Amino acid sequence: MRKSYNQMGRQLLLAALLFSNLGVFAQDLPAGITKYTSVEGITEYRLENGLRVLLFPDASKPTVTVNITYLVGSRHEGYGEAGMAHLLEHMVFKGSTKHPNIPQELTEHGCWPNGTTWLDRTNYFETFSATEENLRWALDMEADRMVNSFIAKKDLDTEFSVVRNEFEMGENSPQYVLQERVLSSAFLWHNYGKSTIGNRSDIERVPIENLQAFYRRYYQPDNAVLLVAGKIDEAQTIKLVGEYFSGIAKPTRVLANTYTQEPTQDGERSVMLKRTGDTQGVAAAYHVPGGAHPDHPALNVLLDILTNEPSGRLYKALVETKKVAFQYGYTPALHDPGFAYFYAEVRKESSLDSARMVMMKTLDETLQQPISAEEVERAKSKFVSRTESMFRNVDRLGLSLSEYIASGDWRLVFIQRDRMKKVTPEDVTRVAKAYLKPSNRTVGLFIPETNSDRADVPATPDVNDLVKDYKGDQAVSAGEAFDPSPANIDARTKRGQEANGLRYAYLPKSTRGNSVSASLRLRYADEKSLMFKGIIATLTASMLERGTKTRTYQQIKDELDKLKAQVYVYGSGQMTNVGIQTSKPNLLPALAIVMDYLKNPTFPKEEFEKLKQEKLVEIEAQKQEPQSIASNVAGRLMNPYPKGHIWAYATFDEEIEVLKKATVEDVKQFYKDYYGADNATVAIVGDFDEAATAKVIKQGLGAWKALKPYVRVPHLAFANVKAPNQKIQTDDKANAMMVTAVNFELKDDAPDYAPLYMANYILGDGFLNSRLATRIRQKEGLSYGVGSYLNANSVDNWGDFGSYAIYNPENSDKLMQAYKEEIEKITKEGVTSDELKAAKSAIVQSLQVELSQDGVIASKWNTYLAKSLNRTFVYDADFIKKIETLTSEQVNAALRKYVNYDKLTIVQAGDFAKAKQKAAEPQKAGALGGGKN
Repeated sequence: MRKSYNQMGRQLLLAALLFSNLGVFAQDLPAGITKYTSVEGITEYRLENGLRVLLFPDASKPTVTVNITYLVGSRHEGYGEAGMAHLLEHMVFKGSTKHPNIPQELTEHGCWPNGTTWLDRTNYFETFSATEENLRWALDMEADRMVNSFIAKKDLDTEFSVVRNEFEMGENSPQYVLQERVLSSAFLWHNYGKSTIGNRSDIERVPIENLQAFYRRYYQPDNAVLLVAGKIDEAQTIKLVGEYFSGIAKPTRVLANTYTQEPTQDGERSVMLKRTGDTQGVAAAYHVPGGAHPDHPALNVLLDILTNEPSGRLYKALVETKKVAFQYGYTPALHDPGFAYFYAEVRKESSLDSARMVMMKTLDETLQQPISAEEVERAKSKFVSRTESMFRNVDRLGLSLSEYIASGDWRLVFIQRDRMKKVTPEDVTRVAKAYLKPSNRTVGLFIPETNSDRADVPATPDVNDLVKDYKGDQAVSAGEAFDPSPANIDARTKRGQEANGLRYAYLPKSTRGNSVSASLRLRYADEKSLMFKGIIATLTASMLERGTKTRTYQQIKDELDKLKAQVYVYGSGQMTNVGIQTSKPNLLPALAIVMDYLKNPTFPKEEFEKLKQEKLVEIEAQKQEPQSIASNVAGRLMNPYPKGHIWAYATFDEEIEVLKKATVEDVKQFYKDYYGADNATVAIVGDFDEAATAKVIKQGLGAWKALKPYVRVPHLAFANVKAPNQKIQTDDKANAMMVTAVNFELKDDAPDYAPLYMANYILGDGFLNSRLATRIRQKEGLSYGVGSYLNANSVDNWGDFGSYAIYNPENSDKLMQAYKEEIEKITKEGVTSDELKAAKSAIVQSLQVELSQDGVIASKWNTYLAKSLNRTFVYDADFIKKIETLTSEQVNAALRKYVNYDKLTIVQAGDFAKAKQKAAEPQKAGALGGGKN
């Protein structure tokens, strides 16, 4: 159970003993702040009011992430409070005493922000450019909204429907709802059986007084952990933390530990869900120990052994036999004893009962079949690699550490990593026998049994005892303080071309953990040869990694996991893209594997058939989804290319028809005809040996040419196409989708692009303070997700503008009216000087944060190196200057030139028939009124 942090006398005594061992001197810190412990570069401090502070300096990127984790999630909610923790997450963005418009401030500071809620915690984070002003603002904002958030009735009146809209989004997914039903049956008493999003009635009816009381109870310094990571001066930062947070009084209330324990399950339970859809699903959940328990690493290994693609036992039994299209499993590290969850998606024409029987049989056989050392080492390599990768991406560290904080303590990340390294086949066998028992399982059927065989799940250990003397391994090496300005990126990058035409860009620099990002792009074929072959091109790219002359699919996966390399390959249109994220010692071996599957693929037929099944179920799952339907229809209306053209949108049924006819011979021939590196580009950014890497690239790709030539297929503008508006009925879906679009001639270096970019940002592409979000989400609560977008091609004179909104079909008329009014208002009145000033600052800072990401730089170089573009980062510098010097007259002129409500094509998809029927029903009198005595 979570420990109370209100016994300050005991804490100070323990801290004094610890500081004595660490040689820390209290006089080096501001009054009221003590240094508690330090592990692998992360140092914990504690304030007298109970706030715990984690500082993680990393000078390799000019960014800072502030993340605050509150130890409150759906586990802490009482009767009638379902969804309250998540609702508060939304409400806290509404503003506080000193920061009345938080969305606006987040935008002005160019942040990458968000908030998330789950079973054991809520967290808020923002990543921004590393300046003292930004850091002071972020700390001041988080301190103020910790205790001074408005949590006002007027905000609740609109925000509750936004949250309800988010709830309805989940209700659209049978896969999501099935998991919710299975877990609610598995946990009869504990709140892990309740969805974090809550239930409709509690969301709609929560009294503002109850929500305010919940906020005051849990949003306090003694229930929070603050993390500041990135380019910071540790001494100065802890002083700033003290300046902004020490003034918050230590609360007098005492938080009671949650104490509900789920009883031992005494028999297999069953759930059946019936809803509209084009696919079937089968799931199974087991009770397992909490995240701090020593069995949890072995359980993670067990889940990987069962579900890993392509070696997993469930994968082989279900996917390779074509009984299911895909499967997965996971076991989250929770505070209390939690669950392991398995799921498999089954095509409608396949037997659900057969898939269920094979799934249960495979799970049950795990109790008897031996676990091999090879299976264990494969899984261990993957998990250790993920942990190390997490600490190389400091700007994402907050969200990851929040899960361990919620489990009991942030140091659990290191303890569980150390435990993972020691897991043996015997450990995995033991946990399988302990927890994967039929009587401990919840699936789709109830099966009585004579002899009960129950799994007793042990309690979570005392985490304070577990972590108190933990020191950890050596901290990850720090990188250089790299200047991500466009000029410096250009200056530090070496560019060139190989004899066959391949172009390259190498930017070596010292990085945290010796990380490196590599990006490769192959370009192929022409317009005529690609007719009706778009799916073949995509399948060819996906098949590359599924086997070579010297490696199987499994061997490729295993070798990359051992190298701690995250590699992806995908194809779209005329390009195949390969991305690599790894560290300096592993880049060349990872490149060798990539070169192998690029140049020596064997396209195994059995792997091709499995890939087809995966793609089929992906498409079939979209056929009933309003979001997919609206986007697909809008794409077809606005891009009237001839059928079969590489840029044409096909219907879902057309895609399925083509996919079913595709053969492995088609893929082999496509590869033979079009694959080569004569029009390829490669970009590598990070810590790597430039000479050795360039040699590998030259030897592997420098002489590789395609059999048939590449001719870029241009994009056509179809300017001012006004297709008839569409309103499409989708039965039994709680959410609807609106998409609007208009095409025009526009390149991303045209004079109109920067002002139109700015106009779109203010209208709907900014954070929650954009015009559309402020009106439709913040003020009226009609949509969880609403915004606008702008595209402009770099080579062809083609662009488009559009908008989107997810909403309840019952609110269709209100949504469309509000949307129309906002479009007409901004085109008539224009943007204000204050809006423009704030948006300029936000865009410039956001672009600076973007350029601090090595993967972004590599991806941009891959685009810029193309022979049809031949661009450098001078473009980025010029674009930033254009943004900084824009006038409201320029922005408004571009806006009125390109955006006109009457010229928009509008597509809506949803269950409008049910909404119409409900609106026509007579309203019932309330339970406590409407009659006479």
